[in-house]
This record gives sequence, structure tokens and C-alpha cells, in this order.
Amino acid sequence: MKWITSGDNQIYKITAQLKQKKYRDKLEKYVIEGPNLISEALQNNGKIEWIIRSADFDWEAVKNAESLNGEIPPVAGMPSDLFCKLTDTETPQGVLAVVHKKVYTEKEFFESGRSGSNVIVLDRLQDPGNIGTILRTADAAGYMGAILMKGTGDVYSPKVVRAAAGSLFRLPVLLVDSPEEALDLLKKYDKQIICTTPNCDRYFYDIDFSSNIALIIGNEGNGACEGFLNHSDYNVKIPMEGNVESLNAAVSAGILMFESVRQNFRE
Repeated sequence: MKWITSGDNQIYKITAQLKQKKYRDKLEKYVIEGPNLISEALQNNGKIEWIIRSADFDWEAVKNAESLNGEIPPVAGMPSDLFCKLTDTETPQGVLAVVHKKVYTEKEFFESGRSGSNVIVLDRLQDPGNIGTILRTADAAGYMGAILMKGTGDVYSPKVVRAAAGSLFRLPVLLVDSPEEALDLLKKYDKQIICTTPNCDRYFYDIDFSSNIALIIGNEGNGACEGFLNHSDYNVKIPMEGNVESLNAAVSAGILMFESVRQNFRE
């Protein structure tokens, strides 16, 4: 195992750079923290470049765990104070890894092999917790993938990666530049487009969510853009009591995505 003692080391420098989006984009890599996410990556064919552990982390115990059986990527160790400078959490878990992004083409995304046929579309969402939670929920609800519009927060930022809790290794993600491009793609693959907005008369449970839908979740402050609102097959809302104007984006997405699950179980 390689031992790193200086911030001048190349592995250290590259890992530190990945805290910034511009380097994640340029190098097409990102950082995951903790043994659970590393295990998820190894079990789901994530391409790990290298693993870094803190000096006080018992890597041998983790390496020998059943979930990490198979080929283990190169591992480097470093003093705890140096390691902590690479982490994004207040209480580091003692181990992290650098992972290659999985970049999907249109064909790969729509023919990924996931059993579901529904797609979640994130229209310029910004909160990392919301983005990661929606991806995790889409994975749990059996959605085939997520389309992220330009202007949506970086799906590979540390906070999104943590909130997604491993779903990035299972759920295909496709980046799209404009609503027009997204709409063309969704129509090409025969998706029924359902857009969320409080400014409509139709409730979500009156619509068929069971299969072949594209569910649009809009920006936390401004909602979905006009392009989606004006060209969707249905605009829907969630009924609410009292004077509450709207729900958190991730909560709304969860309610709507699991309507797909409910309708399929009903059938």
C-alpha cells in the first residue's frame, strides 16, 4: 500500500481538486466517502481509480468484508490530519475513493436495461439534498433514470453524492441542455409528460402514473419552466390543506414517484 505524507503528492492533489466542479467536469471523476459508498461502487461496477484511507482507519477489516470481495482498487494511506483536508464532512469516516463518472449517451440511457419505464426530470433544481434525495427515491421507486436539465446543481457534488446514498451507481443520469431537447427526446421514446405545478385543476391521482411517463420536477423557487408547462400532456398538483403554498421538492417528487408504485401494485 502506498503511503502519502505530503500535499505535494499527485494523488493528493488530484483528489483535492475534485472538491471543485470545474475539475470534476474536466477529469470526469468525483469523490465518494465512507465504506458503505465504496461497497456500493464495487458491487455496482463503479470504476474506482483509487482508495485513500486515514492512518487510523482499519482498512483490512473492511477489505475482508463479504461485500468487498473481488478485485480491490489501489489503496493509499495518509496521516489523519492530511486526510481530513480532503473530506467534505465534519466527522470523516476514514476512507474515501475517487470514482470515474458514468457518462450516458441517449441510446445508453433509454436502453439501460433498468426494468422500469418511467423517467424523472429535474428542471434546474439547486438544493443538493433535494437532488440526491430525488435520485435515491427514483431508484427505490423503480424509475429507469433521471434527466437533469442544464442549470440543475452538480449531481456529483459531495452533498448530492451523500444524499443519493449509492443510487448514482444504479440509476442512469442524462444531462440535457434545454426543455426543447428534453421534450424531443421524451416524445421520441413515447413518454407521457407530466409536469408538476400548483397552478392547475388536476390532481396527480387522477392520472396514470404506472408506466412510460416523464415526471417533471421544477426549480425550488420558480417551479417548472414554461417550456414544460406549455407542452406537457398533463399538469398536475398535490392536494394540500391550510395555507401551505407548496411542498419541498424532494417530498413532492417522492409522493408522485411512489404513486407509480401504488398504481402498479393495485394492478
